[in-house]
Amino acid sequence: MNIQSIGESAGIIWKLLHGEHRKWDYQEVKEATGLSDRYINAAIGWLAREGKVTIEEAKVGRKNVIYLELNYYIG
Repeated sequence: MNIQSIGESAGIIWKLLHGEHRKWDYQEVKEATGLSDRYINAAIGWLAREGKVTIEEAKVGRKNVIYLELNYYIG
């Protein structure tokens, strides 16, 4: 894992989130991208640091769920 591969993973996730304006749970992101947990987590950190995603945590039944949503600014 290096900065280049983390940036590429962040790009993959950003494009996924940009394509559909909705909340994605972690498992959906994993299945849609095929990225490993390690790369997903690093990419989410990258995007969060740039202010490009909103991260929301919730409890669904007995599971803790993380939702990702693209921060989309107009104007």
